[in-house]
Amino acid sequence: MKKFICLLTLLFCLTINAQYGRRDSNRIGISGGLTYMGLFSSQFNAKPELGWTGGFSLRGNYYNDWQMAYGMHFTESNFSLKAINNEDINFKMQAVQVFLTGSYIIIENHLTFEVGPVLQVNGKLEVDNEDEIKFLKDSPALTAKDLTDVTKISGNLYAGMTAGIKNVRLHVAYQYGVNNFLNKLNKNKEIQVLNGENFKANYGILSGMITFYL
Repeated sequence: MKKFICLLTLLFCLTINAQYGRRDSNRIGISGGLTYMGLFSSQFNAKPELGWTGGFSLRGNYYNDWQMAYGMHFTESNFSLKAINNEDINFKMQAVQVFLTGSYIIIENHLTFEVGPVLQVNGKLEVDNEDEIKFLKDSPALTAKDLTDVTKISGNLYAGMTAGIKNVRLHVAYQYGVNNFLNKLNKNKEIQVLNGENFKANYGILSGMITFYL
Protein backbone atom coordinates (compact mmCIF):
# COMPACT_ATOMS: atom_id res chain seq x y z
CA MET A 1 0.00 0.00 0.00
CA LYS A 2 2.91 2.39 0.73
CA LYS A 3 4.14 2.09 -2.88
CA PHE A 4 0.62 2.82 -4.14
CA ILE A 5 0.35 5.90 -1.91
CA CYS A 6 3.72 7.20 -3.14
CA LEU A 7 2.69 6.73 -6.77
CA LEU A 8 -0.63 8.54 -6.28
CA THR A 9 1.10 11.38 -4.43
CA LEU A 10 3.64 11.80 -7.23
CA LEU A 11 0.98 11.83 -9.94
CA PHE A 12 -1.16 14.32 -8.05
CA CYS A 13 1.77 16.66 -7.35
CA LEU A 14 2.69 16.63 -11.05
CA THR A 15 -0.92 17.50 -11.92
CA ILE A 16 -0.98 20.38 -9.44
CA ASN A 17 2.29 21.74 -10.81
CA ALA A 18 0.97 21.60 -14.37
CA GLN A 19 -2.29 23.35 -13.48
CA TYR A 20 -0.96 26.01 -11.13
CA GLY A 21 -0.23 28.49 -13.91
CA ARG A 22 -3.92 28.65 -14.87
CA ARG A 23 -5.30 30.08 -11.66
CA ASP A 24 -8.16 31.84 -13.45
CA SER A 25 -9.99 28.52 -13.87
CA ASN A 26 -8.34 26.17 -11.38
CA ARG A 27 -7.79 26.54 -7.67
CA ILE A 28 -5.61 24.29 -5.53
CA GLY A 29 -7.09 23.31 -2.18
CA ILE A 30 -5.44 21.99 0.98
CA SER A 31 -7.92 20.29 3.34
CA GLY A 32 -8.05 18.86 6.83
CA GLY A 33 -10.79 17.67 9.15
CA LEU A 34 -12.55 14.88 11.04
CA THR A 35 -14.33 11.66 10.06
CA TYR A 36 -17.03 9.64 11.81
CA MET A 37 -17.16 6.05 10.50
CA GLY A 38 -19.80 3.39 11.09
CA LEU A 39 -20.69 -0.04 9.68
CA PHE A 40 -23.97 -1.28 8.24
CA SER A 41 -24.08 -4.96 9.11
CA SER A 42 -26.56 -7.48 10.47
CA GLN A 43 -23.66 -9.41 12.05
CA PHE A 44 -21.81 -6.70 13.92
CA ASN A 45 -23.17 -3.91 16.10
CA ALA A 46 -20.43 -1.36 15.43
CA LYS A 47 -20.08 1.93 17.27
CA PRO A 48 -18.95 4.91 15.11
CA GLU A 49 -15.78 6.67 16.27
CA LEU A 50 -13.91 9.84 15.33
CA GLY A 51 -10.95 9.86 12.94
CA TRP A 52 -9.20 12.36 10.69
CA THR A 53 -8.73 13.17 7.02
CA GLY A 54 -6.57 15.52 4.99
CA GLY A 55 -5.27 16.03 1.48
CA PHE A 56 -5.21 18.05 -1.73
CA SER A 57 -7.69 18.93 -4.43
CA LEU A 58 -8.05 20.91 -7.64
CA ARG A 59 -11.30 22.76 -8.39
CA GLY A 60 -12.20 24.33 -11.72
CA ASN A 61 -15.10 25.66 -13.77
CA TYR A 62 -16.81 23.09 -15.97
CA TYR A 63 -20.05 24.25 -17.58
CA ASN A 64 -22.50 27.04 -16.67
CA ASP A 65 -23.26 26.58 -12.95
CA TRP A 66 -21.14 23.42 -12.60
CA GLN A 67 -17.60 22.99 -11.38
CA MET A 68 -15.46 19.85 -11.17
CA ALA A 69 -13.20 18.91 -8.27
CA TYR A 70 -10.72 16.08 -8.08
CA GLY A 71 -8.00 15.17 -5.67
CA MET A 72 -6.62 12.79 -3.09
CA HIS A 73 -7.26 12.47 0.63
CA PHE A 74 -5.51 10.43 3.30
CA THR A 75 -7.80 9.16 6.04
CA GLU A 76 -7.64 7.36 9.35
CA SER A 77 -11.16 6.26 10.31
CA ASN A 78 -12.27 4.37 13.41
CA PHE A 79 -15.10 2.23 14.72
CA SER A 80 -15.41 -0.06 17.73
CA LEU A 81 -16.90 -3.48 18.50
CA LYS A 82 -17.68 -5.07 21.84
CA ALA A 83 -15.54 -7.86 23.26
CA ILE A 84 -17.28 -10.69 25.11
CA ASN A 85 -16.46 -8.89 28.38
CA ASN A 86 -18.27 -5.78 27.00
CA GLU A 87 -15.06 -3.79 26.60
CA ASP A 88 -14.81 -1.64 23.47
CA ILE A 89 -12.22 -2.74 20.89
CA ASN A 90 -11.18 0.08 18.58
CA PHE A 91 -10.54 -0.75 14.93
CA LYS A 92 -8.48 1.75 12.95
CA MET A 93 -8.49 1.92 9.15
CA GLN A 94 -5.94 3.91 7.16
CA ALA A 95 -6.88 4.59 3.54
CA VAL A 96 -6.21 6.72 0.49
CA GLN A 97 -9.12 8.24 -1.42
CA VAL A 98 -9.07 9.49 -5.01
CA PHE A 99 -12.22 11.44 -5.87
CA LEU A 100 -13.91 13.19 -8.77
CA THR A 101 -16.99 15.26 -7.93
CA GLY A 102 -19.34 17.56 -9.74
CA SER A 103 -20.21 20.77 -7.87
CA TYR A 104 -23.42 22.65 -8.56
CA ILE A 105 -23.03 26.34 -7.71
CA ILE A 106 -25.95 27.52 -5.56
CA ILE A 107 -24.32 30.82 -4.55
CA GLU A 108 -21.16 31.71 -6.46
CA ASN A 109 -18.01 31.56 -4.28
CA HIS A 110 -20.13 30.73 -1.22
CA LEU A 111 -22.31 27.60 -1.49
CA THR A 112 -22.21 24.44 -3.64
CA PHE A 113 -23.74 20.96 -3.67
CA GLU A 114 -21.32 18.16 -4.57
CA VAL A 115 -21.77 14.57 -5.71
CA GLY A 116 -19.53 11.96 -7.31
CA PRO A 117 -17.52 8.73 -7.03
CA VAL A 118 -14.58 7.96 -4.75
CA LEU A 119 -11.98 5.21 -5.20
CA GLN A 120 -10.69 4.11 -1.79
CA VAL A 121 -7.63 1.93 -1.15
CA ASN A 122 -7.73 0.41 2.34
CA GLY A 123 -5.01 -0.93 4.58
CA LYS A 124 -5.65 -3.72 7.06
CA LEU A 125 -7.65 -2.80 10.13
CA GLU A 126 -5.43 -2.11 13.12
CA VAL A 127 -6.16 -2.94 16.76
CA ASP A 128 -4.05 -2.51 19.88
CA ASN A 129 -1.79 -5.47 20.65
CA GLU A 130 -3.60 -6.26 23.89
CA ASP A 131 -6.94 -6.39 22.03
CA GLU A 132 -5.90 -8.75 19.22
CA ILE A 133 -6.72 -11.96 21.10
CA LYS A 134 -9.99 -10.74 22.60
CA PHE A 135 -13.10 -12.56 21.37
CA LEU A 136 -15.89 -10.55 19.79
CA LYS A 137 -19.28 -10.37 21.45
CA ASP A 138 -21.15 -10.48 18.12
CA SER A 139 -19.11 -13.48 16.86
CA PRO A 140 -17.72 -15.30 19.94
CA ALA A 141 -15.66 -17.75 17.85
CA LEU A 142 -13.59 -14.91 16.37
CA THR A 143 -10.94 -12.67 17.85
CA ALA A 144 -10.41 -9.02 16.92
CA LYS A 145 -7.35 -9.98 14.87
CA ASP A 146 -9.44 -12.36 12.74
CA LEU A 147 -11.42 -9.38 11.44
CA THR A 148 -8.55 -7.17 10.30
CA ASP A 149 -7.96 -8.37 6.71
CA VAL A 150 -10.64 -6.34 4.89
CA THR A 151 -11.33 -5.59 1.23
CA LYS A 152 -8.49 -3.50 -0.20
CA ILE A 153 -10.29 -1.63 -3.01
CA SER A 154 -13.63 0.08 -2.32
CA GLY A 155 -15.94 2.29 -4.34
CA ASN A 156 -17.79 5.04 -2.48
CA LEU A 157 -20.70 7.30 -3.37
CA TYR A 158 -20.05 10.86 -2.19
CA ALA A 159 -22.55 13.66 -1.53
CA GLY A 160 -22.03 16.88 0.39
CA MET A 161 -22.18 20.65 0.69
CA THR A 162 -19.51 23.34 0.75
CA ALA A 163 -19.99 26.76 2.29
CA GLY A 164 -17.75 29.74 2.95
CA ILE A 165 -15.87 32.39 1.02
CA LYS A 166 -13.74 32.19 -2.12
CA ASN A 167 -10.53 31.10 -0.42
CA VAL A 168 -11.86 29.22 2.62
CA ARG A 169 -14.63 26.61 2.55
CA LEU A 170 -16.25 24.26 5.05
CA HIS A 171 -17.10 20.85 3.59
CA VAL A 172 -19.67 18.51 5.14
CA ALA A 173 -20.08 15.23 3.25
CA TYR A 174 -21.19 11.63 3.52
CA GLN A 175 -19.68 8.62 1.77
CA TYR A 176 -21.23 5.18 1.44
CA GLY A 177 -19.10 2.17 0.51
CA VAL A 178 -21.05 0.27 -2.15
CA ASN A 179 -19.12 -3.03 -2.08
CA ASN A 180 -18.81 -5.58 0.72
CA PHE A 181 -16.16 -4.23 3.10
CA LEU A 182 -15.63 -7.68 4.68
CA ASN A 183 -15.76 -9.78 1.52
CA LYS A 184 -12.07 -10.75 1.68
CA LEU A 185 -12.77 -12.62 4.92
CA ASN A 186 -15.18 -14.88 3.01
CA LYS A 187 -12.19 -16.22 1.05
CA ASN A 188 -10.34 -17.24 4.21
CA LYS A 189 -11.34 -20.89 4.77
CA GLU A 190 -10.04 -20.94 8.34
CA ILE A 191 -12.20 -17.99 9.34
CA GLN A 192 -15.17 -19.41 7.45
CA VAL A 193 -14.97 -22.60 9.49
CA LEU A 194 -14.90 -20.60 12.72
CA ASN A 195 -17.65 -18.20 11.75
CA GLY A 196 -20.02 -20.53 9.86
CA GLU A 197 -21.55 -17.77 7.69
CA ASN A 198 -20.52 -15.19 5.11
CA PHE A 199 -19.48 -11.76 6.21
CA LYS A 200 -21.36 -8.73 4.90
CA ALA A 201 -20.85 -5.08 5.82
CA ASN A 202 -20.83 -1.68 4.19
CA TYR A 203 -19.32 1.40 5.77
CA GLY A 204 -20.52 4.97 5.97
CA ILE A 205 -18.18 7.89 6.57
CA LEU A 206 -19.39 11.32 7.67
CA SER A 207 -16.73 14.00 7.31
CA GLY A 208 -16.25 17.65 8.09
CA MET A 209 -13.30 19.52 6.58
CA ILE A 210 -11.91 22.99 6.09
CA THR A 211 -10.27 23.72 2.73
CA PHE A 212 -7.93 26.61 2.04
CA TYR A 213 -7.67 27.52 -1.67
CA LEU A 214 -4.42 28.99 -2.95
